[in-house]
Amino acid sequence: MNDRGEALPVALEHTQRWLASLDDRPVPPQAQVEELVERLGASLPEGPTDAGAVIDHLATALEPGLTAMPSGRFYGMVIGGAHPAALAADWLVSAWDQNAGLARLTPAATATERVAGAWLLDLLGLPAGSAVGFVTGGTMANFTCLASGRDEVLRRVGWDVSAHGLTGSPRVRVLVGAERHDTVDLALRYLGLGAPEPVPADEEGRLDAGALALALEQYDGPTIVCLQAGNVHSGAYDPFGEAIEVARRRGAWVHVDGAFGLFAAAAPAYRHLAEGVEGADSWATDAHKTLNVPYDCGIAVVRDPAAVTAAMGMHGDYLIHDDAGDPLERVPELSRRARSIPVYAVLAAHGRQGTADLVARLAGHAAAFARGIAELPGAEVLNEVVFTQVCVSFGDDDRTRGVVERLLADGEAWMSGSVWRGRAVLRISVSNWSTTESDVRRSLRALERAVASD
Repeated sequence: MNDRGEALPVALEHTQRWLASLDDRPVPPQAQVEELVERLGASLPEGPTDAGAVIDHLATALEPGLTAMPSGRFYGMVIGGAHPAALAADWLVSAWDQNAGLARLTPAATATERVAGAWLLDLLGLPAGSAVGFVTGGTMANFTCLASGRDEVLRRVGWDVSAHGLTGSPRVRVLVGAERHDTVDLALRYLGLGAPEPVPADEEGRLDAGALALALEQYDGPTIVCLQAGNVHSGAYDPFGEAIEVARRRGAWVHVDGAFGLFAAAAPAYRHLAEGVEGADSWATDAHKTLNVPYDCGIAVVRDPAAVTAAMGMHGDYLIHDDAGDPLERVPELSRRARSIPVYAVLAAHGRQGTADLVARLAGHAAAFARGIAELPGAEVLNEVVFTQVCVSFGDDDRTRGVVERLLADGEAWMSGSVWRGRAVLRISVSNWSTTESDVRRSLRALERAVASD
């Protein structure tokens, strides 16, 4: 029992030192895997070690291999940095050590899910009464929603997946935009539905609603349509109103992958991007992105609670079920941490106006990047910067890749290389609550150095 008193203060000390270093430390890691393995020690100790000593060794050994992802100058992938309220709440989650699956077993976690879920529906303009499940991330949020859709569209034609599986079932056709995120395909593979059928998209990655209407006319069987709120390269949004209307006419289930972009609906200045999104059947987002909670917190929303319960629910004689329903009926997991508690904390800390301001601030920084980059020699911003994503070319692919390499070697900021529409690009994703105008200026100066040293 004394280990608690020894280990926690050591962890706190290392945590505070790490967070204090973010403004000055290089953003990329300073050591790679093999060196870190050696620093950790590959041999399992023969005997016990004091918990405090273990934590001190662990933090010291791994520190050079840490990427400053919580820094305001990390723009790789779409990764937010943990907001202080969310980080502190996540510490409570670990210390409280609650299994959040059953209401009567962990009423505190269930109550927080209920409140945080209702707040999210309100902020995002989604139908009140929808089921909200807290899962590991965006991939499993897509999985949960698409499982609900799969089972429901088959149920409508008389096939019970829970009883008969997929063998011998009618084909479920899945239509997606040509530039959907790869996690949609991954979730479909997990669900046994195979590769989806792509629908043409415009130069910003927006699904063509007219092409969707034509594709829907070619099949009368069970159908799912996947739309996107926030293209991972351009930030563009599918035309929800038109696309959902044509899908509804054909009886399709409509799912929206909004890993980072769904939160545009929370900001009046950007709400138009998500106009019509509330007409879908399910929505997936990832709270560690725009909302800035720690990792392991995706959110799956399904309009019809009965549909997700039919797909995800389970019963066991040893479980203490609540007649009002249990959180485990909305997610793929039975045992899980209380993910809703950091979500509650960050929403309570921001409030409605603060959340809107956060979204607007992130998008404003992306626009500032686009303006600054346009002044660099040979730079071309390739996308319409409508939200938080900026894609840049510096001429031919080799030069663009060279700029990315030199920027990362500089260490001041992290921006990722990617390929979009057949061209190498430098991609900037502004997702961190702590990014300031000063961070943007510092990062632009680093990018200018990378360009000048060509």
